[in-house]
Amino acid sequence: MLREVADLGFSHVELSHGIRITLVPGILKAMDEGFIKVSSTHNFCPLPTGIVQAAPNLFEPSSSAPQEHDQWLRQTKRSLDFGQQVKARVLVLHLGSVKFGWFNPTGKLDAYFGKHPGVKLAEDERYVALRDKVMKKMQAKKAAYWNQVKASLEEIRPYAAERGIALGCENREDVAELPIDGEFEELLSGMTQPNTAGYWHDTGHAHIKEQLALLNHREHLEKNAARLIGFHLHDVNAAGKDHQPVGAGEIDFEMVSSFWKAHHLLTLEFGPRISVESVKESKLRIEALVAKRFPQA
Repeated sequence: MLREVADLGFSHVELSHGIRITLVPGILKAMDEGFIKVSSTHNFCPLPTGIVQAAPNLFEPSSSAPQEHDQWLRQTKRSLDFGQQVKARVLVLHLGSVKFGWFNPTGKLDAYFGKHPGVKLAEDERYVALRDKVMKKMQAKKAAYWNQVKASLEEIRPYAAERGIALGCENREDVAELPIDGEFEELLSGMTQPNTAGYWHDTGHAHIKEQLALLNHREHLEKNAARLIGFHLHDVNAAGKDHQPVGAGEIDFEMVSSFWKAHHLLTLEFGPRISVESVKESKLRIEALVAKRFPQA
């Protein structure tokens, strides 16, 4: 697996939340042979024993249920141990979600978007009224889940710091997932241990939220620029399908690249059906933007 990535011209890789335990010996062998390095891992990595498909939300830090919280803590520590073993700098995390029981009102926003292709939702009065109603319900429901997220992060950060790994708090595309995008600043500025966590920006997720008129992509990056530590880079088409090749969708990567700093990690994150040629072309597009952003490098 890693030899194939290296043969495409990549020097580093992010090990995802789809890494089965059976792949670990080959990964460690690749590390020993030195033909590729690990820049970051994504919780949970490797997957818990018996889980064979990607499961980043198998256990959520927003859950106050003792058994689920204990499993989240245990499996996150396991991911950090593995990250230290492969010399990763960052562990990317999902931060859980708000639970609504039988009926989740946030699904109405996706449904409206799907039924109104080509409509600018920010200018659609019916949609704006629906969005505001849904987000009011989200805000009213979130307190216990949000407080649990912050407590969970405070509980795990000393363990991550001991291993020299920063926690990358990722923005999400699902409306019910946490944080609500405007609250990253509150989350990261309120942490008691500095330089142990940061903002991980997923371009596709931000664009999907922009399509739903929940944020402005540029303004969101501006608000969180000081706390950025890395990026997942992939494109999104007009229908809201993400993990597309760079340049194949609607995202303004020139704008995104203006926020890059030399210490940021840049990870191409594609769907499994993307062709090898599209991966290579995306790599060249990003390298061109890097060269433009850092001409003296």
